Amino acid sequence: MKKYFAILMLTFIVFSCRKNTQKPTGTVYLDMPATPYVYSAISSDTAYNQKSSLGRVLFYDPHLSVNNAISCGSCHKQALGFADNAAFSTGFEGMLTKRNSKSIVNLGGDQFVNFSISEPGSPLFWDGREEILQNLVARPVTNHVEMGIEDTGVLPSKLAGQSYYNQLFVSAYGDGSITMARISECVADFLVSIQSVNTRFDQFTNQGQNVFSPSEQYGYNLFTTKYNCENCHHLQQNTYTTEDFKDIGLDANYADLGRGAVTKVTTDNGTFRVPSLRNVALSAPYMHDGRYKTLSDVIDHYSHGIMNSPNLDPQLRDSTGRAMQMNIPEADKQALIAFLSTLTDFDLVSDPKFSNPFKIK
Repeated sequence: MKKYFAILMLTFIVFSCRKNTQKPTGTVYLDMPATPYVYSAISSDTAYNQKSSLGRVLFYDPHLSVNNAISCGSCHKQALGFADNAAFSTGFEGMLTKRNSKSIVNLGGDQFVNFSISEPGSPLFWDGREEILQNLVARPVTNHVEMGIEDTGVLPSKLAGQSYYNQLFVSAYGDGSITMARISECVADFLVSIQSVNTRFDQFTNQGQNVFSPSEQYGYNLFTTKYNCENCHHLQQNTYTTEDFKDIGLDANYADLGRGAVTKVTTDNGTFRVPSLRNVALSAPYMHDGRYKTLSDVIDHYSHGIMNSPNLDPQLRDSTGRAMQMNIPEADKQALIAFLSTLTDFDLVSDPKFSNPFKIK
């Protein structure tokens, strides 16, 4: 790895969004390869790799927040499958977000080959309020809790004050001009490149490898048949999910309207985007409000905790129309958890091309 660009002083770099976390001591520098990583096995385009490389730096740079305290990577941690390990993430002034940080893995979905960052695609966020990935980038930057930059027009000049960006923009675009459109494009390109393709379940389905233990195999059978989990979490899709919004009976009365707050349609109240199960064993806590700390808690919800909420999904109702009680035995629960562990991509969470490029010396 070639270390280059200007040395950055630690006083304006913060590596964690936790209020009580000690700042590391030492000097921070940008550690980048002399030749950009290949960010997609599909595209060998040099410009794409340069833009993704720049997007990686922007993703981890706290200068995208108003007080240089929070980066995108503060709330989407590689080691956790690009989710957060808190129910609600901490913003630039220590305030908490209203929802749990979703994983951002495989945003390109099954259409990654033809995926566009500037046209409508899969609904984003828990409530689907955005469908254009390039537009997503500005939302946390301008959010008054998360990163706090009210006017994105000030961001280009702010980043221009960091000496390492000039060469990165020259490499990506042929000149050093910094614009919000370029910032959004590069971060979006980096996000699309975060692809998980090598879980043990991928090896089982795509390569025909017999990689499951008896418990994992039993859990897989339960997942796809007895409890019909796959009806919402489509394992044969690259995302291990659907684009659907569901009310799974978390509350009898909605504290958060979810999708309904966006569409203003009553039947959408209390529904949220079905989350991906890729790296689910790493991405606790769970649900839009992070209420469940463990996978065991999640399964207990489906076992005996489903509420008779107004828009409860029909699949979670019994023959009388009431909330289903699956009464999942402990042995089945442990087998389901064992199977869910096979959805972890250890290559993804350790891949240097997705890691924080700011290092401490």
